[in-house]
This record gives sequence, structure tokens and C-alpha cells, in this order.
Amino acid sequence: MAGRPIATAVTVVALIIVVVGVDVLFLRDHPWERLLVNIGIVLVFGAFTLRFLRES
Repeated sequence: MAGRPIATAVTVVALIIVVVGVDVLFLRDHPWERLLVNIGIVLVFGAFTLRFLRES
């Protein structure tokens, strides 16, 4: 249970880095595509978290 907050913090920081990186590098001038891709990234991170980081 002690590693849980660390895993959550690392996941949130990784999510922020990926979203901002994709926005800046690829989707700067495409607001609707940016929104859809950001939602997709969040869903993928959520699925990853539920699959691999959930406590059994």
C-alpha cells in the first residue's frame, strides 16, 4: 500500500507530459483533433492504470 501514491503520481505526471508533448509537437493548430486525441490519450492511460496498476 505504501507504493500506491508514488505509482499514482508517476502515472499523472506521465499523462501530463504525453498530452502536452503531443499538443505542442503535432496538434498546435488543430483544436478539434487536439481535443479528440487528448480524450483518447486519457482513455488509454485509464485503461493501462486499471489493467496494470490496480491492486488485486
